[in-house]
Order: sequence, then C-alpha cells, then structure tokens
Amino acid sequence: MPVIEDGSNLQRMIRLADEFFGAKSDPSQISVNEKVMMALKGIHPSTMTERRTSRGPIAWGMVIPTTHGIMQQFLAKQVTERQLLRLTRAGRKYDSLYLCSAIVLPEFRRKGYAEELLCKAVRGIRKDHPIESLFYWSFSAVGTKLAKAIGKETDLPLFRRKP
Repeated sequence: MPVIEDGSNLQRMIRLADEFFGAKSDPSQISVNEKVMMALKGIHPSTMTERRTSRGPIAWGMVIPTTHGIMQQFLAKQVTERQLLRLTRAGRKYDSLYLCSAIVLPEFRRKGYAEELLCKAVRGIRKDHPIESLFYWSFSAVGTKLAKAIGKETDLPLFRRKP
C-alpha cells in the first residue's frame, strides 16, 4: 500500500492531475490508481518517474511502451487511452512509446523537470526495447512543446493524436 505523506505534495499532485486531465470523469483516459501503477510497472519499471523533495513529489511523468500497431490504432482514434494500456501486454518487445502525461507543481515549473523525467523514462525503456517512435495526445500548448522537446532530445520521430 502506498504511503501518503501528511499534507504532502502528493495530494496536491493528485488534485492538479484531476483538475487538468479530468481522467476520473472521462472513461477514455487512464485514471491512475494502484492497479494501473502495478500494470505499468509490469510493462516496464521506467514507465513512471518522479522528482521528490522532503515533502513528496514535485514532478511526475508517465510513459507507456507499446507496439507500432497499437500506436496507429490510438492515433486513428480506434482505441482510447485506457484501451491502449489494456492492449499493451507485459513481456513483449515494444517499438513505440506513448508520452502519456507529466505534472509539475506550479512553483517548480520552468525548471526542466518534466522533460528530464520523460527523457529519463525514454532512455530507460530504450535499454530493453527497440523504440522507433514517440507519440502523444496533447491537452495544451505546453504539452505539445514538451513532446516536441522530447522528440528532439531523443532523436525519435514524434506523432500526435489530433483532437
């Protein structure tokens, strides 16, 4: 069972993610809970990354390695984000990587933490899988800018799911 720090940044991160992505009210999106976290870690240990202080997390990132076929279905809106996760099976070789989300507490923004965390995740997964492309579904101009920066930093082609 995860430990929730008293009055911590973790609760702020959860509220911020809920407000921004609205995943709990959108059945097509992944709503992160303990079951989802275990599924992600089963796919690869680098799927979830965070930066912490003594008060808890200040930045959090999530990526999902998957196959080119599942990526194409997602980009064509044939599968939802939740279905993408469900269709991605642990123990396979993955060649595509979904830049799922990044959250940074407001007072820690513009320090490069989101890019640092997601690039670290990409590097970790590339050690074990022949990742050939990245893809994303942006909710903001900042998210698009972040995805482009990660594509450039990792020298991988980047594909966007259109709204």
